[in-house]
Amino acid sequence: MYRLGDDMVVRPPLVRGGAEDVSMEQGWLPHLAPRPPTRIPDVLGAGEPAHGYPWPWSVYRWLVGEHSEARALSEPMPLAEDLAAFVVAMRNITLPAAPKAHRGGPVASLDAETRAAIKELRGIPQEDVDCDAAAAVWDETLRAPGWDGPPVWLRADLLPANVLVDGGRLASVIDFWCVGRGDPACDLFPAWNPLPRDARDVFREALAVDDATWIRGRGGRCRGRSSRCRTTGGPTPRWRTAPGR
Repeated sequence: MYRLGDDMVVRPPLVRGGAEDVSMEQGWLPHLAPRPPTRIPDVLGAGEPAHGYPWPWSVYRWLVGEHSEARALSEPMPLAEDLAAFVVAMRNITLPAAPKAHRGGPVASLDAETRAAIKELRGIPQEDVDCDAAAAVWDETLRAPGWDGPPVWLRADLLPANVLVDGGRLASVIDFWCVGRGDPACDLFPAWNPLPRDARDVFREALAVDDATWIRGRGGRCRGRSSRCRTTGGPTPRWRTAPGR
């Protein structure tokens, strides 16, 4: 990403897969923008391949805030409420012809990938990952009842890097290439990262999450953590606490 003046940012994808993400955002963000209570990226311009650059690119309005890592959480309880309000607003969207959310499908479809990641991590003891705990969380996830309601709109990747805070409160949510419809458990990821335990309870209560959905959400977050460790070579410190309640 490149700043363009004080109020804009240019985002050219670095790989071909990123070009598909740009097209997804250009198509859906204008329709989604008025709906959530939190600011999301505003597409100001769409660039075309030219001058040796092979893929489409976008110009967005610059959004103020910092990534919601644990050190940035000066107001975790209100932030939990803000995040829950965003998730509720996404679920209430009724736009037709929605794509499938990137992580919104049945958890069983991710079983082989997740077990392979955990197995690989067992061979990296210096990373100090509790693989037995991760495996137990994943086994419980597979035993939980699946979602039997209609698919709902999801942001589907509410990780700290995509959640910006300002003054401790939710300022904006960015990077919408995963957006689509699916299992509501997919948008529970913030409960385990970045929110601390007390704020996690606030988040769950605000969303009225049933036990099965909570278990699937926790398992999905654990799966994401194990896969991320596998591909990046190691966890962030909060990975070790991710399998909590």
